[in-house]
Amino acid sequence: MPLNTYKISLSLAAKFKAAGVTNIATADRARARALHQTSLIGKRDADAYITNIPAIGYSIEVGIGNPVKHYELLVDNTSGNTWIGADQQYTITNTSTDTQNTVSHSYGTGDFSGKEYLDTISLGPLEVTRQSIGVASKAEGFRGVDGVLGIGPVNLTKGTVSNTDTVPTVMDNLFNQGSIDSEVLGVYFIPASQEDATGTLTFGGYDSSSTTSDITYAPITSTSPASSYWGIDQSITYGSTNLLSAVSGIVDTATVLILIASDAFKTYQSETGAVLDETTGLLKITSDQYSSLKSLIFTIGGTAFTLSPNAQIWPREMNSVINGDSNSIYLIVSDIGSESGSSFNFINGYTFLERFYSVFDATNQRVGFATTAYTNVTTN
Repeated sequence: MPLNTYKISLSLAAKFKAAGVTNIATADRARARALHQTSLIGKRDADAYITNIPAIGYSIEVGIGNPVKHYELLVDNTSGNTWIGADQQYTITNTSTDTQNTVSHSYGTGDFSGKEYLDTISLGPLEVTRQSIGVASKAEGFRGVDGVLGIGPVNLTKGTVSNTDTVPTVMDNLFNQGSIDSEVLGVYFIPASQEDATGTLTFGGYDSSSTTSDITYAPITSTSPASSYWGIDQSITYGSTNLLSAVSGIVDTATVLILIASDAFKTYQSETGAVLDETTGLLKITSDQYSSLKSLIFTIGGTAFTLSPNAQIWPREMNSVINGDSNSIYLIVSDIGSESGSSFNFINGYTFLERFYSVFDATNQRVGFATTAYTNVTTN
């Protein structure tokens, strides 16, 4: 790693059903719909812990204020706002400044509103001063975390804070205040089925020790509305069957599943022979169908990133988390809720990111991927 690059890593701890979500497919579609609508209208109504929260995403322990108090925040790259007040309330300290502005944000499966403060944020050895923080007086849909660490593009803060156009994100301030040399974040999520798993965030670059291939970069897509987020163009095939050809979509750390356009989803369902399970909202297959599963191939930046059959199924030891039957096999590919050609054709959620290292590079406006030691594991 280059100088002024900081890896934040500690052990994962599962928080099952932290958001009270039982049907993750329905929740993810609601989130996708909100992300799509938000982007169109321009606004929405060294070491630290990263924790996997099934049906939500990953969270990280963040220190705020002086004297410092620690909060557990959801890592969300489709939001630029950082806020507190879902479970644990914000504590005013010596470094707190009330701007007298209001702040609000909607996420599809949750929302918050409240006041804006400026305060000091500590991320392991890194420190950001006068960071915009939303202090929620109302927060819905975020049980199990204290709020959100927004690592999305700064344009996503537009219209969220009164009397302000946009507010610098945590990544913006780390870069602008000289804590990191480039506005780059490396993300390493280990599959949630690993009880003693760890995940890492690397600020200012990426951790090559966590990758088993070179990084392949793809530019941020020029197609709206995916271009408002960490959006890329990719193609998807199932075996030799084409599902999506060079279409735009987004990469999202806080969406659980891999969502694809409705017509592509129907083709995938037909090819796999899966049936829709009403309880979980996921496709369900038999053991024989699992034995016949083909690879699901994502072509990004000219490189094929392959999900093996095992990587396409929900971790069976976690079936109870989604109210599934312990002996059943569920697929992690689901319907985004709209046909292809909508310019929002897929979301690569954290079940995709658990198999590949990802790099979010705001300096060069690109997203990168590499294989890891967990790309082809068969723990599911």
